Amino acid sequence: MIIPKKLRTYCPSCRKHTKHSVSQLKKRSARPSSWGQRQFSRVKAGYGSQPRSEQKKFAKTAKKIVLMLKCSVCGKSHSHRGFRAKSVKFKG
Repeated sequence: MIIPKKLRTYCPSCRKHTKHSVSQLKKRSARPSSWGQRQFSRVKAGYGSQPRSEQKKFAKTAKKIVLMLKCSVCGKSHSHRGFRAKSVKFKG
């Protein structure tokens, strides 16, 4: 899917339609001190491997892609709702 690098869309901070620069949202690294990560490391410790079995089959063929929109007027970012696409390319 080809998406333009600049979009004119609604900004919730400005409360009007403005130009936005578009980028793809990337997954951040997990916080090591969060409860889920502490439990995961506790379960993985010692002999043995993963706490759950690895998923063999996938029902979906494409992952959801979330776009980050940064307003050119106020400079604040907000996310666009996710949609399914195999790949995303940004055109100038």
